[in-house]
Amino acid sequence: MSRIGNKPIAIPSGVEVKVAGPTVSVKGPLGKLDWALAPGLSVVVDSGNVIVSRSSEDRKVRALHGLVRAELNNMIHGVTKGYERALEITGVGYKVALQGKTMSFNVGYINPVNYQVPAGIEVKVDKQTLINVKGIDKRLVGQVAANLRAIKVPDVYKQKGVRYAGEVLRKKEGKTGK
Repeated sequence: MSRIGNKPIAIPSGVEVKVAGPTVSVKGPLGKLDWALAPGLSVVVDSGNVIVSRSSEDRKVRALHGLVRAELNNMIHGVTKGYERALEITGVGYKVALQGKTMSFNVGYINPVNYQVPAGIEVKVDKQTLINVKGIDKRLVGQVAANLRAIKVPDVYKQKGVRYAGEVLRKKEGKTGK
């Protein structure tokens, strides 16, 4: 029995949820998102609530039941409030510049690393070392933040690189000479 999948999702005011066949559309003040349902799952909008139900007790359908409910909840939250992820760059001479939809990272490589920001994501750079990623799709915001962090993963010895704001890194001790 799915505990998460059986919970109804409350629809806040200003949000419109439509089910058209295997597609669920959520429209709110910040934008519109769509989700394709897997076979065996159905979504019903009833008196201000979204209810996800499954047609069989098949293992794959049971596994997707809670996932679909969580994704729909994230979509409703995204079109009302949005999602945000903050990153910070640490290291001497490490910086980032934003020109239009292209980010240019100077993080210790010979040439700057360019990153093209995908559609639906808003990136803001403060003081050349703070990056703020915003959007309505939770998956996309998290993936863009992970891609930016992967440009220069924080070093365990010197703590230099791109990290999430508030991320705590364990610093390793370097080699000791005899």
